[in-house]
Amino acid sequence: MKLPTAHIEQDAARKVFDEQDIPIATAAERVRHIVDCAFAGHRIVIFSGGAAVFDDDKLLDEIRSIEAGGGFGSIIGRNSFQRLKEKALRMLGAVMDIYPRSPGRDGTH
Repeated sequence: MKLPTAHIEQDAARKVFDEQDIPIATAAERVRHIVDCAFAGHRIVIFSGGAAVFDDDKLLDEIRSIEAGGGFGSIIGRNSFQRLKEKALRMLGAVMDIYPRSPGRDGTH
């Protein structure tokens, strides 16, 4: 799923967000809403990376928002493959530091 913006195109959808007081001001809030919509977090939600972002701070902020909102991961292919190997490995290490190791993710139970 793409990381959503705060823009709601359809008036009917905007009305529901307003009536239900669904917070969407921050990326983490929007991610949390999407995860909640996926059977209250009982389904894995992975967010796609979109266009290449070569500003590490901006990229890592997006990934922190996904993690803070309860997202399960980020697809970051071109953000790693379109960098020099050393820079890609450093960036991937920073991404791995953002997502916690929970039971089952590292092969343990």
